[in-house]
Amino acid sequence: MPWLVGAPLILSFVALLLSMKQWRDMKRSPYFFMRQQAGKRLQSYLSISFVLLLVAAGVGFYGYREPVDTTVRMVVLSNTKPADTEVREIVAAKSSETAAAAAETAASGDIADILLSGEAAAAVRPQLPETFDRFEPKADLRPGTELAELTLSTEVTEDYDPVQPGRVFGEGFYTLYATFDYVQMADGMEWAWVWRHNGEVVDGGNELWNYGEEGPGYIYLSPEEGFQEGSYSLEVWVNGELLGQTAATMNDAAVAAGN
Repeated sequence: MPWLVGAPLILSFVALLLSMKQWRDMKRSPYFFMRQQAGKRLQSYLSISFVLLLVAAGVGFYGYREPVDTTVRMVVLSNTKPADTEVREIVAAKSSETAAAAAETAASGDIADILLSGEAAAAVRPQLPETFDRFEPKADLRPGTELAELTLSTEVTEDYDPVQPGRVFGEGFYTLYATFDYVQMADGMEWAWVWRHNGEVVDGGNELWNYGEEGPGYIYLSPEEGFQEGSYSLEVWVNGELLGQTAATMNDAAVAAGN
């Protein structure tokens, strides 16, 4: 029992040390995207540390409580008899029909609907929420201002290249990156990014652009509650104009099916 309690406590302490490192990186980094990433990781490590403390407390409470008598007691009924052959065949047939119907629905219905919902979310033109439209642009939108296609992945290289990009991901705790290239931007433009889950805003930001005319960039999302089943979409706005949009589907069954 001491090992079961001590292991989560040690891991919690390690997560706390990592969160302190991320806090230091967040304060010292001169780059916006790196500061934002360090801040998100700080939140994640603090959450993990808190969860591990709860696990240690739960294990300790469960392990040191009064033992419960779990002895299995059986009564022999002398007047019972097994089901006859006809009854067993009927039960087996019903079970097979239920399993086949569930498999057919998962393969051709629900998963397909979920995948289509992600594509449909990206095709609908949304509105920029007022929460993310707080600044007055100091530079006009140029005719050649453009953001390349937003590419989604769970990892990026040091050059902001996506690693194994996709449109379908599993549920759970991880970071989703949206990488892109931009041209003809100007410092002082207002830009905003909005993340939605099934159409509802879950995260985002808004500021004046200060990253030069061209180059690579990325936006990421790492929700504290983890990615839930459904469609997650991202919009990138510049001076009130929607210049980039993409969507992904989070569904464990779809990932298992190889979609």
